Amino acid sequence: MLRRTSICASTRTSARATPRISLRTSLRTAAAVGLAAVALTAAATSTAQGATPPPDPQGQPTQQVEYFTGPDGHPQHTTIPASKPLSRSAKAAPASDGQVTPIVQNGPVGTKLDVVFIGDGYTAAQQATFHADVRAKWAKMTAVEPYASYTGLFNVWAVDAVSRQSGVSGDPDRNAVRDTALGSAFFCDDIERLLCVDTGKVESYAAKAPAADLVVVLANSTKYGGAGYNDISSKVGYDGIATASAHNADAVQIAIHETGHSLGKLADEYDYGQSGTYSGPEPGSANITTYTVDQMTTRKQKWYRWMGQKSPDGGTVGAYEGGGYYQFGLNRPTENSIMRTLGREFNLPGREAMIAGFYRHASVLSSPVAAGRTLSRGDRIPVTLPASAQVKWYVDGREAKAWRGKTTVVPRSLGVPSDGRTHTVTAKAVDGTDAVRDPALRKPLSASLSWQVTR
Repeated sequence: MLRRTSICASTRTSARATPRISLRTSLRTAAAVGLAAVALTAAATSTAQGATPPPDPQGQPTQQVEYFTGPDGHPQHTTIPASKPLSRSAKAAPASDGQVTPIVQNGPVGTKLDVVFIGDGYTAAQQATFHADVRAKWAKMTAVEPYASYTGLFNVWAVDAVSRQSGVSGDPDRNAVRDTALGSAFFCDDIERLLCVDTGKVESYAAKAPAADLVVVLANSTKYGGAGYNDISSKVGYDGIATASAHNADAVQIAIHETGHSLGKLADEYDYGQSGTYSGPEPGSANITTYTVDQMTTRKQKWYRWMGQKSPDGGTVGAYEGGGYYQFGLNRPTENSIMRTLGREFNLPGREAMIAGFYRHASVLSSPVAAGRTLSRGDRIPVTLPASAQVKWYVDGREAKAWRGKTTVVPRSLGVPSDGRTHTVTAKAVDGTDAVRDPALRKPLSASLSWQVTR
């Protein structure tokens, strides 16, 4: 599978006319910009995760960067120095702040995908503004499918990072320097719209939250820009970091694109616009392939189940040449999804992969009443599940059909007898969405919870 530890950022202007490419152990991503074919093959086939990036000639570890040329542009690549490990005193710095505020609570931690927003460039007096910005950005993220259909699978937390100064470095120009909690700065690697952050400091604050499966850093800025760090090795457990300007309407698209990598494990569907042909083995990512339409259909590979279907990003699912950073030799499912250009929708195979990614962290069925708890016949048992799922209720293994689809039940009404014995009430839910067709991906789309009823 094409996996990478990267920074994906957005920019309208760059100091470079051409990208600089570097190899990484976690995914030696390479472009067709003057690199040997063997390096290009390694870029698409390496699957190691969490490895330390190779050092630059001066011995400093680096991270790969992709950045957009505009809100609707295709990315390019460069590299930046990796964040240095925090000193002991720096690790202890967040101890004085880092207050956690629940923004959205849909169920117990461990049953939901927990998204953590951390603010940078907000002073102590601006934390209420930060919380309002979190709500606004989350509303925009969840307006995009498949987030829109699965908002109930997420918990959202805001972690206060108190900065000494308001705003971030590089806004409005490179001469602006701000003292902020996370060190957010535009002009990263001399690219104006690339908004980098100290990932070690981010982890210190993310650890304050009850759980962190995905982390978004909001910079107190109106300037367009952002970044995304994917598949990073975090002791806290999150899949990635995205950064975005809090007060720029277009910047949220960067975060959405980046979750395609961190949650959907999707490859980029663009190339570098320069000559280059992929000649390696079949990639593992769900949205790029060496196969043609006929080969996918005949061999029942990749997105063959979606072939010929109208896709939400426009057009019809097929095999469109160019993707995975190569102009030739790799095909993508549709002409122009969000994994190719910001501002677009996920295509059908991408949407399927995103839903599967949600369910790697969240359960289709959850309840504030802990499973296994002993209840009485008169207790209420509420459950939550997506709109595309249905719940069935059972007493000692026999379905209470009259209660099918009900999200709150009382054991007495289900038919649990008052006989002094212990009985088992079970809720079973299956997400029947037609957005997931691969049987292997459907396995996590079902779950059950049981309780003991004794009186």
